[in-house]
Amino acid sequence: MSTQIPQQETESETVSETEPTEETAQDRRLERKRAGEAERQERAEEAAGGDEDRITLKVFRYDPEVEAKQEPRFDDFQIPFEGGMTVLDALMYARDQYDPSLTFRHSCRQAVCGSDALFINGSQRLGCQTQVADLDTPVRVEPLPHQEVEKDLVVDMEHFYDQMHEVEPYFQGDTPDDEEQRQSRENREKIKMSTRCIWCGACQSSCNIAAGDNQYLGPAAINKAYRFAMDEREEDELKQHRMDILEQEHGVWRCQTQFSCTEVCPKDIPLTEHIQEMKREAVKDNLKFW
Repeated sequence: MSTQIPQQETESETVSETEPTEETAQDRRLERKRAGEAERQERAEEAAGGDEDRITLKVFRYDPEVEAKQEPRFDDFQIPFEGGMTVLDALMYARDQYDPSLTFRHSCRQAVCGSDALFINGSQRLGCQTQVADLDTPVRVEPLPHQEVEKDLVVDMEHFYDQMHEVEPYFQGDTPDDEEQRQSRENREKIKMSTRCIWCGACQSSCNIAAGDNQYLGPAAINKAYRFAMDEREEDELKQHRMDILEQEHGVWRCQTQFSCTEVCPKDIPLTEHIQEMKREAVKDNLKFW
C-alpha cells in the first residue's frame, strides 16, 4: 500500500502541472495575435497620418464634359509611401481613396501592355515601371505630350495606331502552311530588340519631328517596319514594298537623329539606330550602276 499512495500523488501532480501549461501556451498565442494586430493598426495609422512617409502627387486634370473641369489644372494628392511603390500604384491609391473620377489607362502592371505611358517629372515613362523612390518630389504626372487629351491622363491614340498600321506590321506572302520558315540565329539576334515594342507611344510623344509633322511615320512605326524588312524569312518583293513605304517624303528621311525616342523607350530598343539602318537600306536600294 505504501507504494500505491506515492503513485496517486504523482499522477495528481502531473495533471495539476499539465493544465496550467496548456493555458499558458494558449495565452501566449493570443498575446502574439493581439500584438500583431496592434502593430498592423499602428502601421496603418502612421501611413494615414505621418507626414514623413507621404509623397505629394501632382496630377493633371481635365474633363471636357464637365463645365467646372474644362479648364486644365493640377490636383495634389497626399499618398502614403511604401517601399516598391510605382507611380501607377500612387495613381490607383489617389483614385480609390480620394477621387474616383481620376482617369488613366492601365492593364497588365508588368510593363508589357504599354497602356500606362505617361509624362512623369518631365519624361515619357511607364507608370507601372517607374519607382516613386527614384523620383524627385513632388511627383508630377501629365498625359503624353503632342497628343489630344480626352480626359485627365488619357490621350487619343488613334493616330499613333494608324501610323503603326501604315507600315503593314505583319508577315505577308503565299508560303504554304505546311512549309517551315527557318531563321538563322544571327538574323534572330539582329531583329530581336525590335520585336520588343509594346506600342506604348512614348517614343512618338518624345519626337519633335512627329510633333511638327502629323504625317511622319514616327520611330515606333519605322522600328516595326525594320522588324519585318530585316527578317530573312520575308520575301524580297515584300521587303521592297516596305522600303517603298519608308522612302516616302514622311518616312525615314524626316528623322533628324535626336535620339529622344531611344532615351525614353521603356524596352531599351535602339530606335534611332534602326532608323539609320533603314536609311542605309534606302540608299542601297536606289543605287544604280551603269
